[in-house]
Amino acid sequence: MSRPPRVVHKRRETITALPLYYSGHLLKKHSKDTDFKKYYGELRGCSLFLYKDDTQDTYTEKLDLDQLKSMESDSPYQKKEPTVFTLSLSTEKVQLKMDSADTGEVWRGFILTVVKELPSKLQLMPGQVLQLKEVLAQEIKRKSPSSRPPLPPRPGFLSGPPSKDKLSSEIAECFFDVTRKEAEKMLEENPECGSIILRPSTMPNNYALTLRQVSSSGPVMKNYRVTQINAGFVIELETPVTVSSLKDVLKYFIEKTEYRLCPFIPSQPYDTLIEASPAPKCLNTTPRAPKPLPKAQVSPMLRSQTKEKILPNKPDEGEYVIPDDPSDSSLNLAQLDDELRRALKQRRENIYVSTDEKVSPYETKLNGKTTM
Repeated sequence: MSRPPRVVHKRRETITALPLYYSGHLLKKHSKDTDFKKYYGELRGCSLFLYKDDTQDTYTEKLDLDQLKSMESDSPYQKKEPTVFTLSLSTEKVQLKMDSADTGEVWRGFILTVVKELPSKLQLMPGQVLQLKEVLAQEIKRKSPSSRPPLPPRPGFLSGPPSKDKLSSEIAECFFDVTRKEAEKMLEENPECGSIILRPSTMPNNYALTLRQVSSSGPVMKNYRVTQINAGFVIELETPVTVSSLKDVLKYFIEKTEYRLCPFIPSQPYDTLIEASPAPKCLNTTPRAPKPLPKAQVSPMLRSQTKEKILPNKPDEGEYVIPDDPSDSSLNLAQLDDELRRALKQRRENIYVSTDEKVSPYETKLNGKTTM
């Protein structure tokens, strides 16, 4: 059973949060596609929303016409022939095909009006041109910042225990690039880590929320779609809810479940062993042997080829010589007496060389004869 057109129109308006300027059936083809695909298009604000048919309430694709550089017609304006337009966007080229030249001219007028300005040359009726002027005035007013009324202050009773900074960190940690089955498996196997996973949707630029709720019959897995729009994000419920950011999406589910759910944050492993760090390469911890003391270097004694007999140093003349031990066999008494006599004689010659004094009796006795 298809939904009533009024319900579908209301949901589209809630999801897109943009005024509807024009709508109708058309064909679209990307530069990489080979054939045109049929869509039902709605020109809301400065965006073209494409649906599979006129009964679908959530758009399949969106073209941001703010990035439009040029719009060229591949066929002249002639009745009873389809019209093909090539839209050159900043990232790609898209072709739009209308069933007739009149329909194509209306689409061209509305697209150029919301993007740039009212075209000067249009093959339209006066009533259609007047409608384009109203659309232009409405779009200028919508884009003007002063036309947006300030948001009312947020009631204090809506503030929950989690702080905004905490939610900001959790929104980044509970987002995983996984499928629905993978998200449900993560929540089922790790219930202690949390119960909310934010993940990408199968539709481009959209998201999904996977929850694990505990009921009386056991844990239940639920999945919700979050659609991205120009004004923020729309939570696809029976009554759609529009919020400004993904952080508010997460906060909305936490508040609605009375804080029984929390974001899924994987637990971090902890180490159980302490290992000593290796010593730096520049240090050596092995004990070293004591460094040996340097030995004195003595120059070798030079010896002549013929051995010379080392004689004792002779005393200088006029000095007394202490006799050696009498037990020395190398000297005898005769040698001592002879040496003593020679020493006294030499001393006498030195002292009395210029005098005629008599010789002392001691000298006379030593010589063995008496002199007068």
